[in-house]
Amino acid sequence: MKSILLLLLVGAAAGLLGALCGLGGGFIMVPAFVLALGMDQKQAVATSMAGVVIIALVATANNMRSGGMIHWKIVALVSISAAIFSWLGSDWMKQLASPMLTKIFAVLLILVGLRMLWK
Repeated sequence: MKSILLLLLVGAAAGLLGALCGLGGGFIMVPAFVLALGMDQKQAVATSMAGVVIIALVATANNMRSGGMIHWKIVALVSISAAIFSWLGSDWMKQLASPMLTKIFAVLLILVGLRMLWK
């Protein structure tokens, strides 16, 4: 039971942060879209999320070829939670000002970077 709750929380965090900040491929795509292409933060996040769909499908297809790499029970549990919270997160993202989203994204990048340095 405890692991199911943990998986649902991981899915919730992934859904919310993914929708708000375009996580995943967004660590590269969102800054590139904003800095190199001059996109608005909201447009960069939304575009990144759409791109991640294709990236994830291709990577998943490739990972399936190796057999046994994907734990489908975990995928199901995390995906249910992530789907619900990504819907909520994308609504929230539309209501926030782009400068606020940029700050949230920047703080998240810094925190993750620091965590990786000290881990």
